[in-house]
Amino acid sequence: MALRFHQKVDRILAARNSLVCVGLDPDPALMPRSLRRLPPGPLLDRFLGGIIQATYPHAAAYKMQLGAYLQYGAKGIEVLSRLPKKIGPTRLRILDLKANDIPNVMRMHRDAAFKTFGFDAVTITPWLGWETLEPFLEDPTHGTFVVAHSSNPGSPDFQEIPTPRGPLWLAVVGEVRRLAHAHGNVGIVVGATFSEAFRHARGVLGNGIPILVPGVGAQGGSLATAVREGVDAHGRALLVNASRSILYASPEKDWKRAAGQEAERLKTQINQLRAGLRTPG
Repeated sequence: MALRFHQKVDRILAARNSLVCVGLDPDPALMPRSLRRLPPGPLLDRFLGGIIQATYPHAAAYKMQLGAYLQYGAKGIEVLSRLPKKIGPTRLRILDLKANDIPNVMRMHRDAAFKTFGFDAVTITPWLGWETLEPFLEDPTHGTFVVAHSSNPGSPDFQEIPTPRGPLWLAVVGEVRRLAHAHGNVGIVVGATFSEAFRHARGVLGNGIPILVPGVGAQGGSLATAVREGVDAHGRALLVNASRSILYASPEKDWKRAAGQEAERLKTQINQLRAGLRTPG
């Protein structure tokens, strides 16, 4: 019997002894100078392949922002389509869509992400209504991370609007908890730049429901608070994403080694933070 997504997440985090998610978001302005002369296809293949190779021992997951590949046109999408296979099934492969639309369109997103490309999970937003998640709930082996509180400065404009269930983002977390218990394949996104959100989010979610955390690294979010307040009672159910701080740790010829060292440093720091917080299990 195939594992539900929550089970898959927990097994991979335990097996890798890591909560690190590497964001594979290529930015042409930040690429190593030695690669910039290459055409888009070879450039992306060499850069992303090198990053994956260097960070693989330390990563539990990889997240790819669709917009970072669309900027390269057809060549970018072609490279993106090869990444899930290159990464393989022993790490989580997340497509960062932040999509939301009517159910028949969301079904197209689901089939493209999971069947055509081979990703394990996507990010989505809930703002058109919970019915829009239904196509993703039909497949318990693949997951969705629903954006609850994002890491950008303007996120409070809407996400902290008061509701009878607290701020809007926390009402989203409550509904995700219900869906997660029913289907076993839903998590949330909470940005590390709003560290006070983690205690409330984990308090609502309980154990086993994963939180994806952007905003650590270049955005300056609190890693310590995210880990201490965000892990569950087993010290897991949390994925800490870092993109620019790993990919562009060095802009020159040592870029692969620097990326690997930064991923290792982040993994070690996270494991030190969660050591002794709760009883592993």
